Amino acid sequence: MSSVPELFGKNVFDDRVMKARLSADVYQSLRKTIDEGAELEKGVADVVAEAMKDWAVQQGATHFTHWFQPLTGLSAEKHDSFISPSPDGGVIMEFSGKELIKGEPDASSFPSGGLRATFEARGYTAWDPTSYAFIKGKTLCIPTAFCAYGSEALDKKTPLLRSMEALNKQALRILRLFGNDRAKAVRSSVGPEQEYFLIPKALFDRRPDLRYTGRTLFGAKPPKGQEMDDHYFGAIKPQVASFMEELNEELWKLGIMAKTEHNEVAPSQHELAPIYTTTNAATDQNQITMELMQKIAAKHGLACLLHEKPFAGVNGSGKHNNWSIATDYGQNLLSPGDTPYENAQFLLFLCAVIKAVDDYQDLLRLSVATAGNDHRLGANEAPPAVVSMFLGDELNAVLEAIETDTPYQGAEKMQMKLGVHVLPKFSRDTTDRNRTSPFAFTGNKFEFRMLGSSNSIACANMMLNSSVAESLRIYADRLEGADDFETALHEMIQKTIKDHKKIIFNGNGYDDSWIKEATEERGLLNYRTTPDCMPHLLDEKNVKMLTGLGVFSEAELQSRCEIMLDNYCKTVVIEANTMLDMAKTQIAPAVERYAADLARNAGAKKAIAADLACGYETKIIARLSALTDSILEKTEELEKALIELDSAADIIDESIRIRDTVLSKMCELRLPCDEAETITAKSYWPFPTYGDLLFGV
Repeated sequence: MSSVPELFGKNVFDDRVMKARLSADVYQSLRKTIDEGAELEKGVADVVAEAMKDWAVQQGATHFTHWFQPLTGLSAEKHDSFISPSPDGGVIMEFSGKELIKGEPDASSFPSGGLRATFEARGYTAWDPTSYAFIKGKTLCIPTAFCAYGSEALDKKTPLLRSMEALNKQALRILRLFGNDRAKAVRSSVGPEQEYFLIPKALFDRRPDLRYTGRTLFGAKPPKGQEMDDHYFGAIKPQVASFMEELNEELWKLGIMAKTEHNEVAPSQHELAPIYTTTNAATDQNQITMELMQKIAAKHGLACLLHEKPFAGVNGSGKHNNWSIATDYGQNLLSPGDTPYENAQFLLFLCAVIKAVDDYQDLLRLSVATAGNDHRLGANEAPPAVVSMFLGDELNAVLEAIETDTPYQGAEKMQMKLGVHVLPKFSRDTTDRNRTSPFAFTGNKFEFRMLGSSNSIACANMMLNSSVAESLRIYADRLEGADDFETALHEMIQKTIKDHKKIIFNGNGYDDSWIKEATEERGLLNYRTTPDCMPHLLDEKNVKMLTGLGVFSEAELQSRCEIMLDNYCKTVVIEANTMLDMAKTQIAPAVERYAADLARNAGAKKAIAADLACGYETKIIARLSALTDSILEKTEELEKALIELDSAADIIDESIRIRDTVLSKMCELRLPCDEAETITAKSYWPFPTYGDLLFGV
């Protein structure tokens, strides 16, 4: 293996490659497009395409693809070779600027939520030059946006880029008010921590529920789970270490800064954390990371589980989204400064986030809503479904001092012109982390902990970018027209604290008393499931904000609500049908076989001696018989509940029926099946058990 610096970015058409292969004029023009959003000239595109093709071919590539992220939650790609016919009967390798900039995949077979009819097949992919092209296998992958013939966004990248531009525009307005003329752009950055499970591939293949749904639908609790917490940060097993080593190498080749790896608290659970980068690039890289995890795991005899809750009663997996905003020259706008004036700027950006999280709790909640994540949110390994913020004791004290116009009781006091005593520089990491908080300040960034492990990070970040941009827009509108900037600034910060402090909570988010306090005393929202929250995407305030900033059109919002609820319904229906298949064709027959063999054993005993005791067999047979009757009854009830979905008035009605009826019937079917597992001889049970799966590596 080459050294890491030599390996890093080997398969990426990054800035180093562009500098080496493009003329100075072309390179500067492309950088202006990347950095400032300037339009790319066709002549420049042709030169870039030729250089990109030459580099890719030298790396062994034979094909190119416009790599995009449709509303399936996965990435998509259609491969075309570089070859074109030559007059002598051979071929030449060609790639034009037109092919680089625009592709034309079929738009009719991707989710559109009614934006496109089946016969309206045309769609376009458009190159995103802000995310570097990369080589995967023998294919040059060009990150792109995906839109319909009428320009409606059919992907997750387009609105994400729009939200980044909205945040950039409004943040620059604020910086100009503070006299900052140096910044040309403000960008959000993200570092997503990725949790996942690794189990033996051979055992995965024997579980239909894992193969079809990504989670176990049946499974009795093993004798040992995660009670000892002995897996957390423990020594990494050789097979897992080998997987991690290859994963790191492949990620580094793609310019992905995989940094931290460790065992998580549940058996067979692990985590990978990268260094954070620009949000759209981080989104692309996380999609690539999840794909590589599953491919590389299979090479090592493992299966990588990315579902939020693959095992009942065991910690699920999340994706902690570390989000921050910074200028193009590296000034983190969520870092306290060295002077009172810099701290005033920091406080204003902090208040913008506080206001955004409070005003748009519903958008943040629904941005992480999936059928899988519904099983995780509110459990002891994840934040509750109630959105709140953790700031820590020191920042809380600063905000309280501003709200009440009283001196901040820190180690040192300095009078700010804003009329309140605060430190000239806030110290960092003076308070504990709060892992129970959905949205926690961690020094110079916020950690949004509600994302599920299989989620694309695009949805959460487009909502976060947009809601903060809206806060900044309101602030800029008021401050730009103020007669006395400093007085207006102080009043605005103070008002934000008073109006939105209800969203700040530094305590234990797992405590039942917090949920009661949050909902009954503070008036915070508690949308426990996807059907509870998703329709609120179309609430008037949300539509007004997202369309006003140009992040979505109203039609795009309506389509996304439809798509997300449809995905929820289809996911649960597939799970229910899988349960029915497993219960009827494998679990019930296995239990019946075991009971029949016990009966034969009992009969054999009686044949040897009439008075020979058969108490064990008799008791087990009676219990197994009762359980098989219950399994039959519960399968019939679940089947009936699924049939009744056909009469649903619309997708919202269907999702509510699934939430209230189908899921409960699934739980009822699971109970007798799991109990049967505990009293059926292991040799009869048709699937690997939780103990096999969790401790099999």
